[in-house]
Amino acid sequence: MSATKRFTAATAVSAAVLSALATAPAVASAAPTVFQAPVGSHRVIGPDGRIEHSTSSNWAGYAATGQTFSSVSSSWVQPAVSCSGSTAYSSFWIGLDGDGSNSVEQTGSEGDCSGGSPQYYAWYEMYPAYPVNYSNTVKAGDHFTSTVSVSGTKYTLTLSDTTQGWTKTTTKSQSGLSNASAEIIAEAPSSSTGVLPLANFGTASFTNATANGQPIGSFSPDQINMASGSTTKATTSALSSSENFTVTWKHS
Repeated sequence: MSATKRFTAATAVSAAVLSALATAPAVASAAPTVFQAPVGSHRVIGPDGRIEHSTSSNWAGYAATGQTFSSVSSSWVQPAVSCSGSTAYSSFWIGLDGDGSNSVEQTGSEGDCSGGSPQYYAWYEMYPAYPVNYSNTVKAGDHFTSTVSVSGTKYTLTLSDTTQGWTKTTTKSQSGLSNASAEIIAEAPSSSTGVLPLANFGTASFTNATANGQPIGSFSPDQINMASGSTTKATTSALSSSENFTVTWKHS
């Protein structure tokens, strides 16, 4: 779900969104309405004019910028969240836009702590619309692979849980979006009150991270760590083979 790249509050919920939330898994109705927001961060501009080494209040991972992107892909393993009685949230996703724009086209998985118990599910989101949760089973340790692509104004968001054996493909048409970034992210989701506590997910491993069919490292992407003030919340490793990395939880 979804630095300062800017945090933008979601717009009023439409009747269609309310209907979608009503059919979401129980965890969504038991918690604040959460969404994955554009990155909120301190941006460092490198000598080549690209954004690099950002610190974000809600994102950790990699974001490629500097050109138009038509696709992003990656695989990851859904981390097991450790719940100590507190309510907390974590999202793992790929998407287009969101880094320097107020839209994000994304899909991914979730690991939340609700009532001291872990809850797992999957979703897609065309921010600033609220996310739509899939009803398919998700468990800790599940292997995901995903692609988000755009052709003209048509966005195709595909998410596969290869462990559970299901695939969801969602197609949405939307005009006027910039397609100016591609990202693979672990996120502290947000609600109407701001960024929510980050669930202890240990370490999330992302592999085969590509944009426009090339390793994400080909684009000198921004390596983003998550922090709130002086508190580091999650750190992102260097890229291995230009397309593999980990994000490690540090603090809620």
